[in-house]
Amino acid sequence: MDTSERMFAEACAVMPGGVNSPVRAYRAVGMTPRFIRSAKGAYITDVDGVEYIDYVGSWGPMILGHSHPDVLQAVADTMKDGLSFGAPTGRETELAKLVCSMVPGIEMVRMVNSGTEAVMSAVRLARGATGRDKIIKFEGCYHGHSDSMLVKAGSGALTAGRPDSAGVPAAIASGTLTAQYNNLDSVEALLRANDGEVAAVIVEPVAANMGVVPPAPGFLEGLRRLCDQYGALLIFDEVITGFRLARGGAQEYFGVRADLVTFGKIIGGGMPVGAFAGSKKLMEQVAPTGPVYQAGTLSGNPVAMAAGLAQLTILNEHPEIYMQIENSAIWLATQLRALEEQYHKGCTVNQIGSLLSVFFTDRPVTDFAGAKSSDTERYAAYFRAMLKQGIYLAPAQFEAMFVGAAHTKDDLMNTVLAASRVMQEL
Repeated sequence: MDTSERMFAEACAVMPGGVNSPVRAYRAVGMTPRFIRSAKGAYITDVDGVEYIDYVGSWGPMILGHSHPDVLQAVADTMKDGLSFGAPTGRETELAKLVCSMVPGIEMVRMVNSGTEAVMSAVRLARGATGRDKIIKFEGCYHGHSDSMLVKAGSGALTAGRPDSAGVPAAIASGTLTAQYNNLDSVEALLRANDGEVAAVIVEPVAANMGVVPPAPGFLEGLRRLCDQYGALLIFDEVITGFRLARGGAQEYFGVRADLVTFGKIIGGGMPVGAFAGSKKLMEQVAPTGPVYQAGTLSGNPVAMAAGLAQLTILNEHPEIYMQIENSAIWLATQLRALEEQYHKGCTVNQIGSLLSVFFTDRPVTDFAGAKSSDTERYAAYFRAMLKQGIYLAPAQFEAMFVGAAHTKDDLMNTVLAASRVMQEL
């Protein structure tokens, strides 16, 4: 029994499934999870001292690499003054101003503590601002674990084979309508059938919780048009794409404006942070200036704000990072597709920006049905073999690979060489 196995056995005695977030349990890949001791740059090291090239990056926020010295220094400097005050600090304003300056179309930001909380609050705001109750989401898209969003969800809920959850009252679930990603007709049909009742359409601009599925040409533009036509708000869930596709996230990358935007831990340098943002008119509907209540004792935590300021300042001042990581992801995806052509393993590789996924299906993956056609057992075998080669991928088919600024040419080449060895034997 190695150290991770021993630690997992101990964890299972005191935590459900031995973890604090289901996908970490490695059940989808038939393994004991690796317990991590440390991380630096593009590498993580487990408790047995085994080092891996990391393409999870704490599920996205480590865009600059682990333990970036500027981020660590900002955290260390801030910690000296205390960890939490439950009172305003100047760093909250600084980070909010920086976010507003980077993201098109937003004028105010409310800091929260997670992507789940950001989405939950944005949905409440949309309902409060419109006086409507229903929400449209898309099959296979994941927007956190609040009750109304656990309807035909992606990410860990999909990995477990249960894209719904026990404990969600039917009355709450009935307010969430589901459409098909990349299918505007399905959205319009719901809006027409529920005319005057839909508060918002919420979408991952790039679906990244059923694997990576880019939007079809015209899809996001069509959502904007339909929302305007039917008086619904458009919410972009940018917990993954925010500050990763571009400085201004998906709104900048695709040139489509949302009414509300949600962000996750990337704005805290990987610390527990989230935010929702929009126009001044909408955001002033939030307490204490408006009737939509939202609160959080730890929201705007000074240490998290310092980490976020450090990371976003670097991204704001060095936009060339985005071209670098996108080019790296394009190269990696191209090489993986070449391996498929060479070994004929029935794989499809999707890539956009610095995000990519290897699906074990020979059909194009443009929607939830395509993603669900993937052979999850073959992905599990691929994951286990790649881990033995020193490549740390998401322990589930329906997640993204994240390429970051710390991945060097040698890292990418070693990843392709590992994949080549694995593909030959798979």
